[in-house]
Amino acid sequence: MVGLGKLFSIFLQIGAFTLGGGYAMLAMVEQAIVEKHKFMDKDDFWDLIAVVQTLPGVFAINTALYVGYKLRGKSGALVASLGAALPSFVAILLIATFFAEIRDNSWVEKIFKGIRPCVVALILVPAIRLLVGEGIKWKIIWIPLLAGFLIWYLKVSPVIIILITAVLSLIYGFFTYKKIEK
Repeated sequence: MVGLGKLFSIFLQIGAFTLGGGYAMLAMVEQAIVEKHKFMDKDDFWDLIAVVQTLPGVFAINTALYVGYKLRGKSGALVASLGAALPSFVAILLIATFFAEIRDNSWVEKIFKGIRPCVVALILVPAIRLLVGEGIKWKIIWIPLLAGFLIWYLKVSPVIIILITAVLSLIYGFFTYKKIEK
């Protein structure tokens, strides 16, 4: 069984070295929880992530809460979420304190512009792993690509995309189920 201190330490490190939000931290959480420490298997981890994505709230905190709860119950949920949130809290506090003084600094601007490609990679890697891990075939890869195009280029709300795909999935499932019954 994982100790509470270890759980806190893992999520503190992940929270401290992850830029770009909860999706960017997925690769690090998977590497630490599944691959390095083997606290849960890959299927359980991705099932957990599927549930976390449906919950309201901050994805990074929800992930830490759920992983912590699965590993150590309520106390695990508490220490994992505190570990994940503490670095961001401290960073935001420091930035808020000194932001007025550094806001127009060209070096700060260059640093943030340099970080952007890394954030994209941190989000893209778990997405690709999820696609491969779920066995998504090349013949249906057009669905997430189309959704991304509609959101990015045509500025369609992600909520609309989710609702449309949910309805289309239900229709597809209904007709597929009918064929199986016969």
